[in-house]
Amino acid sequence: MLSFRVRFDHSISIHFLQLTCPRLSWSWLQLAKLYKNVVGTDTSAQQLAYAPALPNVRYAHTPADLPLEGIHAAVAPPGSVDVVTVAQAFHWLDLPRFYAQVRSLLRAHGVLAAWCYTEPRVGAAVDAVFWRLYDGSQPHWAPNRKMVDDEYRSADFPFDPVDGETHTGPFEFSTDRRMDLDDYFTYIKSWSAYQTAKDNGVELLDDATVQDFADAWGGDREEVKTVRYPIFLRIGKVR
Repeated sequence: MLSFRVRFDHSISIHFLQLTCPRLSWSWLQLAKLYKNVVGTDTSAQQLAYAPALPNVRYAHTPADLPLEGIHAAVAPPGSVDVVTVAQAFHWLDLPRFYAQVRSLLRAHGVLAAWCYTEPRVGAAVDAVFWRLYDGSQPHWAPNRKMVDDEYRSADFPFDPVDGETHTGPFEFSTDRRMDLDDYFTYIKSWSAYQTAKDNGVELLDDATVQDFADAWGGDREEVKTVRYPIFLRIGKVR
């Protein structure tokens, strides 16, 4: 298990992020407690409009076609960044282009960390219903999603291990959330595959599936359960 805390005295740190799942992806809220300056970026200006104001966090709109000079102007000067992180968005990136941006921004020995969370765990009964639903959702996921199912293991990650480690991961962690059944359904409805299926006339949470979940939940939709999300981290430093 990876066990370390990155420590820097420099004045700038940057966090690349995606804001499509606020429950689990807004990890820069924690980074803001550790670093003097944090920059949150997104390709969507609309998503950034929902980001909360924090005294040491600023936000930059970085469209996918923004040239490197634009990245430097919007985000940070070359060679001035300590850490770049990517929460639940790595699989959507043009990796060669992104890596060029990262290498340009990071200081010597700067760190890139990218992580994803995978399917939640509740208990045997709920999980059995979930996996039937998830298997049925497969035609509606974008091909990039396979990287998440693979826990980022097969992703090209041309960086050196951080100090004290012999590889770049993935390292496994987990995070717990307390949810009732409606919260759990809200999570499922946040999937891109759920919306794609709905657009194609398919309701993944049909009446029978909802009833199966309710039965597996124990009959009380308002009962709050612990939902555990496995997290897989790739982390390395520039060569």
